[in-house]
Amino acid sequence: MTIDTKLLHLILEGALLASARPLTVAQLAELFEDEERPANDMIRAALEDIQQDCSGRGYELVEVSSGYRFQVIQAVAGWVGRLWDEKPQKYSRALLETLSLIAYRQPITRGDIEDIRGVAVSSNIVKTLLEREWVRVVGHKDVPGRPAMYATTRRFLDYFNLKNLEDLPTLAEIRDLDTMNEELALEGVDTPAFEDNSELDATGDTGVKSEPVDDEYPSIVVADSVAVDTETDTETDTDTDTDTDTDTDTDTDTDTDTDTETETETETETETDTDTDTIDNNHAQT
Repeated sequence: MTIDTKLLHLILEGALLASARPLTVAQLAELFEDEERPANDMIRAALEDIQQDCSGRGYELVEVSSGYRFQVIQAVAGWVGRLWDEKPQKYSRALLETLSLIAYRQPITRGDIEDIRGVAVSSNIVKTLLEREWVRVVGHKDVPGRPAMYATTRRFLDYFNLKNLEDLPTLAEIRDLDTMNEELALEGVDTPAFEDNSELDATGDTGVKSEPVDDEYPSIVVADSVAVDTETDTETDTDTDTDTDTDTDTDTDTDTDTDTETETETETETETDTDTDTIDNNHAQT
């Protein structure tokens, strides 16, 4: 018994819409009883028809590494994303560069990444990539210390709408990481923020400088604060000097006034004594 083509389309559409994860052709085939199960080629043909039917709509049927899934088209993702209150996660340039090196040069060790980038890879970056299941440890390099070797996962391919690693763009086609970051920000995910790398544990080989953090501006603010404090101290010192000078001038003026008054009093007393002597002489002559 062969299932009707129209009904097959409806079943596949309903299953893909209800599923929270991509479904493979084999998984879709398991939806049918043995006597009505269509061949895999028939299912693939139906999926291609559904893909064509989605043309010009706000959603599309895409094939990724884990199977087929419905998703919102890129052109309207910004508006649809406003349905959720949480802000989308933004990834640091350091994380994206690390992920890119793993994708294009896998399997690769952390030390190899540090040699290429010229800076130490933060432990939090590796931790987040592992927690997101974008990368995994696939072995250990046969060198002293046996460092772990990292490679991308199927979930990484699904997230970036890739069926396999061959679908990765060539190095000449890679767009600027800032543009990639804007695209990544369209989907919110619960991962630690990297804008503040002050807590990141930067480690690496001797001679490798630590990971440059994104939030380096607070150090500039501190420098400005020191400059402001210096200016304040200078102004305070200047004011103090001015006050001291003023006090000195005041004391000098006071001393001058005092001396003047003393001299005036002395002259007055002298004149008084002279007048008294004159009166006494007049009395004596009389």
